[in-house]
Amino acid sequence: MERRKIGSAWNTARQQYSIFMVLAFLFVICSRANPNFLSIANISNISRQLSVTTILAFGETILIIGGMLDLSAGSVIALSGVLAVASFKGAVAASVPVWGALILSFAAGVATGVACNIVNAMMITNFKVPPFIATLAMQTMARGAALLYTKGQNLLRLGDFVVFGQGSIASVPTPIIFMVCIFIVTWYTLRHTRFGRSIYAIGGNEEAAVASGIAVGRVKYKAFLFNGILVGIAGVLFMSRVNAGLPNGAINFEFQALTAAIIGGTSFSGGIGTAAGTLAGAFIVGFLDNIMNLTGVDSYVQQIVRGAIIALAVIYDIWAKGRRRTRSSLGDIDKKGVTA
Repeated sequence: MERRKIGSAWNTARQQYSIFMVLAFLFVICSRANPNFLSIANISNISRQLSVTTILAFGETILIIGGMLDLSAGSVIALSGVLAVASFKGAVAASVPVWGALILSFAAGVATGVACNIVNAMMITNFKVPPFIATLAMQTMARGAALLYTKGQNLLRLGDFVVFGQGSIASVPTPIIFMVCIFIVTWYTLRHTRFGRSIYAIGGNEEAAVASGIAVGRVKYKAFLFNGILVGIAGVLFMSRVNAGLPNGAINFEFQALTAAIIGGTSFSGGIGTAAGTLAGAFIVGFLDNIMNLTGVDSYVQQIVRGAIIALAVIYDIWAKGRRRTRSSLGDIDKKGVTA
């Protein structure tokens, strides 16, 4: 009996903390592979580069836990970002104070992200369009809208707009501050709110969630609203960091975000995932990309490695879920045997 308890505790710890063990192991390997990896400048650069896709990954995590996903995030970043830039430039041209122009542009970016995600939620909830198809359609529409608005031209000379992506507070880069704050909000939302519990319930078994009285449609709207806010913020940070409004920017960012979430333990079948795991998954991807760049790995090989990581993460998720089902079935058999 004592051995069984120890084994059960070990399995629980392994499932909950294995991703952090992998992250720590990778950190040690990378630091040995190249001495420049451990420099403060390099770690800060990794964190700054990861900030946008990690913010997206937190939104994807909530959606995937609830049995959904968002393939439109990169295109919506482009649209919300260029509209934020245009709002800032227009406000400055109208002699609005800089702080007012910054607030207006930030609000414009977030509002655009929210509007696009409300449309996603409407298609999925009201018209029963599968999330894959609905967000794929939004991906095309948002990218087209960004290109139409800018006539395919980049918006340049952003001036003080760069404070969002290139500024710092107490020597900490602003994008990293945004990333940490959003991580805390996401963690709290999933762990300590009714909305978070509802998301897990819907992703685990939507029919059971309906039977238990959860307003599934309303929760899905809230999930896309949350995701829209994060995508809008990411759009502002991205355009500010690159110092240009790029209608063709942020291509495939949604897949980088999905990769971070999946590697971090978020199950594509829904009902399983954590904010901390997603953060760890994002840094695992970031560390791998960085060390491959530092050691001169060919860019094409890097793409192969990223694809292999996604495949392995999904295979592991399927395998782990199969083991959980097996243990659950065996537990039910044992209970029946004891009862008999």
